[in-house]
Amino acid sequence: MNLLRRPFKYSYNNTIFILIGINLLIYLLMMITRNYQMVLMLSMRPYDIIYQNRYWQVFTYMFIHDPNSIAHVAFNMFALFLFGTQVERDIGSKEFLLYYLLTGTLAGLFSFAIYVFTGNMAVRLMGASGAIFAIQLAYASLFPRNIVSIWGILPLRAPMMVLGFASLEIFFLLTGGRGNVAHMTHLAGFGFGYLYFLLRFSINPWRAMRR
Repeated sequence: MNLLRRPFKYSYNNTIFILIGINLLIYLLMMITRNYQMVLMLSMRPYDIIYQNRYWQVFTYMFIHDPNSIAHVAFNMFALFLFGTQVERDIGSKEFLLYYLLTGTLAGLFSFAIYVFTGNMAVRLMGASGAIFAIQLAYASLFPRNIVSIWGILPLRAPMMVLGFASLEIFFLLTGGRGNVAHMTHLAGFGFGYLYFLLRFSINPWRAMRR
């Protein structure tokens, strides 16, 4: 069997709650101690990676959230719980953890490359959104018939939710709207999630979502 596609032995260990717990613990520690040095060390800043050798930031950025916005961490963790629970149960905890960490890290690396290419060396990237957008793609691919209520009022099938969010991210990226949001990282999460399904599961998410 191709090593790339060799499945893990199935297990379900509620890994999602560990991920949510780590994110919330870091946020609470930062708020309680008012130690914003954690933001400087864990968030991703191209200048820090190139000139201060903080290579870990392409990974750790997804565990730190804006200290000035509790909505940032709350919304991300709610989305992770909402979509991630069913995805983890379906593919197993080991596969889920690999998918989450790999897509999030690749989204960070992609964002880093774009920032360096465009000269945005001082921008600071933080938040789990890149990995969570990948989780949303996985949810829509695995459960294309599920209905999701956007903001609690707009019922959509999961694939339409993904297409809607992707369209909004492209629109804001091209128009410069919501400039403090990393639209490029979100789209990268979708993209690397798509590649993961193709290479790891031999599943074309587009075809899966059209079922």
